[in-house]
Amino acid sequence: MNGVEVTQAVMTTPAVDMSIWSLFMHAHIVVKLVMIGLLGASVWCWAIIVDKIVTYRRARTQMERFEQVFWSGQSLEDLYRSLQSRNNTGLSALFVAAMREWKRSHEGGRAAVGSLRERLDKVMDVTIARETERFQSQLLVLATVGSSGPFIGLFGTVWGIMSAFLAIAASKNTSLVVVAPAIAEALFATAVGLVAAIPAVMAYNKLISDASALGARMEGFADEFSAILSRQIDERS
Repeated sequence: MNGVEVTQAVMTTPAVDMSIWSLFMHAHIVVKLVMIGLLGASVWCWAIIVDKIVTYRRARTQMERFEQVFWSGQSLEDLYRSLQSRNNTGLSALFVAAMREWKRSHEGGRAAVGSLRERLDKVMDVTIARETERFQSQLLVLATVGSSGPFIGLFGTVWGIMSAFLAIAASKNTSLVVVAPAIAEALFATAVGLVAAIPAVMAYNKLISDASALGARMEGFADEFSAILSRQIDERS
């Protein structure tokens, strides 16, 4: 075959559609299911990420507002009465839980004050644990997708390559025009896995850090509030 014939053969070779949609549509059914699952997991992760960003921002704002009111010099009793009937979260939930235990202990007389410090610490620890669990809820989904997404995509790639090689062997045609699209379709699954995993890992690290910071802020307030209540206990003993 001379140079003219080679040029004519290349010009007559049909163009191969390598668009994303074409790669998906021509992929094996197992590879399609893998990619659909990974895309669904990615959408789920982004929904969690947006929800947590909004939740943490709202929690920080509420904590700042509560601390301004708490340290403004307002009576603890007045503040408790204004919050006890609300659906409290964060620092306000911690304050209401401690004040509720405080009032219950004093309603029972002086005999109930003996172990009040321990009960107050226990109540606040339980409230902090509950709020921290609420902050960290669904973050496990991000960690799971981030760690398993690349491997699920790799499974789709391996399956796609196996199917591609079997089809190539059956057609007995090893030209690059035949091999390249089949390999690209298989590798597309790994790319989708990385697209799902990378944002999930990055968001998990950031959100778990933010949740820990909110929990630490609650623990700091609990220590300060416990000291205030302890001084009042000492004054009444």
